[in-house]
Amino acid sequence: MKQVFILCSLGLLIGCQDTKKETPFIAPAYEAVSLLGDTLTAPGPSEKLMARYTEKVEAFNATPDSIEALIWLGRFTAYKGSYNEAIHIYTEGIEKFPDDARLYRHRGHRYITLRQFDKAIADLTKAAQLIEGQPDEIEPDGMPNERNIPVSTLQGNIYYHLGLAHYLNRSMGPALNAFKKCLETSNTPDNVVSASHWIYMINRRLGRDGAANNYVKNIKSNLDVIENGSYYKACLFYKGELELEDIQTETGDGSPSDTALKYAIANWFYYTGYAEKAEVLYKEIVAQDDWASFGYIAAENDLAKLY
Repeated sequence: MKQVFILCSLGLLIGCQDTKKETPFIAPAYEAVSLLGDTLTAPGPSEKLMARYTEKVEAFNATPDSIEALIWLGRFTAYKGSYNEAIHIYTEGIEKFPDDARLYRHRGHRYITLRQFDKAIADLTKAAQLIEGQPDEIEPDGMPNERNIPVSTLQGNIYYHLGLAHYLNRSMGPALNAFKKCLETSNTPDNVVSASHWIYMINRRLGRDGAANNYVKNIKSNLDVIENGSYYKACLFYKGELELEDIQTETGDGSPSDTALKYAIANWFYYTGYAEKAEVLYKEIVAQDDWASFGYIAAENDLAKLY
């Protein structure tokens, strides 16, 4: 995989005012090693993204004791492809704010990106413990959708990522439980279709076809889904309202949404007895560049473990 130089954040190097407590970050030569043995590096960020990242650096430098500023710095550090550095930022934040679930939620997400699933599970389990009995809250979007309407909550995201980490760790029972808890956090269409999609796939992997179908049978064709269109189309395909050719024609642009839909199709081939067709699609997915997307990581994982 072609390697490119990664821009290194200066936020913690030049902006930290308490040098006794914070350790300078040293950027690695590459971000991660894939489950297939490839080194993974991030493409250079756009000027627009870097401008927003710079705003987050300046905000953190102005208020270094603000957990909000730290979280946003970590999120945009990850958006520009510096995932190890984002983890470093969250780790420094956890030392200051050890009881804030958001830090474990975001660090756990980025451990998934780096294929460190055990660490992700530990962080997201800790986050789930910290939110137990607490009211839920809308999680603001770092990259707002076209309607500028956040579609997820803190608790929903914690359980969603915990379910994904267990799924990638081949622990289907815990994954199923986490996605069920995610589904319970919100009845917004985006949350319903995303959680139901994973619950369906996990049940099919476990041979529980009836249970899988029960989770998609009430998903209607007129839901107002804002972001998770790929998962929505997959759910309608699972319940028979869309044909395979209807959704196959929509794949091919290499975006994370495209990868998510292609992975859904590949999985469907796998558990309906067409493992060779599934393998072709898994390989098509990992030939793309969006190695940080969940569909890519899942396809990579299946190629490594199933084939």
